Amino acid sequence: MNIHLPMSGLKVRPGKVLCIGRNYAAHAAEMQSDIPVAPVIFLKPPTALLGHGGEVLLPPASKDVHHEVELVVAIGKKGKNIPVSDALNHVEGYALGIDMTARDLQSEAKRCGLPWSVAKGFDTFAPLGTFTPARDISDPRRLRISLHVNGMLRQQGSVSRMLFGVDELVAYASSIFTLMPGDLMYTGTPEGVAAVEDGDRLVATGTGLQDLAVDVRRI
Repeated sequence: MNIHLPMSGLKVRPGKVLCIGRNYAAHAAEMQSDIPVAPVIFLKPPTALLGHGGEVLLPPASKDVHHEVELVVAIGKKGKNIPVSDALNHVEGYALGIDMTARDLQSEAKRCGLPWSVAKGFDTFAPLGTFTPARDISDPRRLRISLHVNGMLRQQGSVSRMLFGVDELVAYASSIFTLMPGDLMYTGTPEGVAAVEDGDRLVATGTGLQDLAVDVRRI
């Protein structure tokens, strides 16, 4: 899946899909997890990306796939060891995303002390909406995101409640990875995550952001 960087007009294929875990205290609590002292980063492959109007495919390997609505950041400028004060200048745009998670597989991986890659990385497990230019979002902390399943509200939250803000996340990630144009960052989910079923319709909405709608189908 290629993405369109709204200010530059470039279409690029993301090299990295960075994801942040436990970035809302209430979600950490519902998962019975400790609140982190530094951002928790994991990766999804670019092949997990799915555009608006697509189908999330529930794999035979999992019987318990959950939705996690998130604010997604697109990087527009190469950077390494970016200071927090300059981090937002590297953001090209914002979109809605859904981090699909095979919760049963993730729970087993956690129990065994193994990575989450399988639970997070199936094809179609990273639905992604259309990007709004960063210049049109004066302060990402004022954004609110929500998710409806079959018309019923499941998740809602304010980006201001993130433990680590967008600027801190970009700066921290750049201390580990060189960030490149087109790289994406899913910034964490508020509480209310729950299982999805065959035939469900997921609609993510957000302040000043374009809606993201996908359907769910078991294969």
